[in-house]
Amino acid sequence: MATAELNGAAIQDEASFHAACKAAMGFPDTYGNTMDAWVDCLSYLRDEDSMSKFRLKPNEVLDIVIQDAAAMQPDILEEVTYCVAGLNERYEDYGEKPALKLTLR
Repeated sequence: MATAELNGAAIQDEASFHAACKAAMGFPDTYGNTMDAWVDCLSYLRDEDSMSKFRLKPNEVLDIVIQDAAAMQPDILEEVTYCVAGLNERYEDYGEKPALKLTLR
């Protein structure tokens, strides 16, 4: 399983969240540092024109592991959880298996 690890203790605001995600997930230089951009980058994980360093196979899942999740800024963690669920729903709407798993440690 493909894995992207984030350090929840180091994520104290939106800027640090987006910087950590860009580094861990290989988002492009044009990444907009917003949740809309985050969703866009994770919407095409199985496509050739993927906007991350991950290119998933049809049944593969990207596990987003947040270490020290309890120390992460709660509003950001809540938004990430919501967006992961929404992205997986979108994948299912297109007849694909969910592509994301969120693991909190």
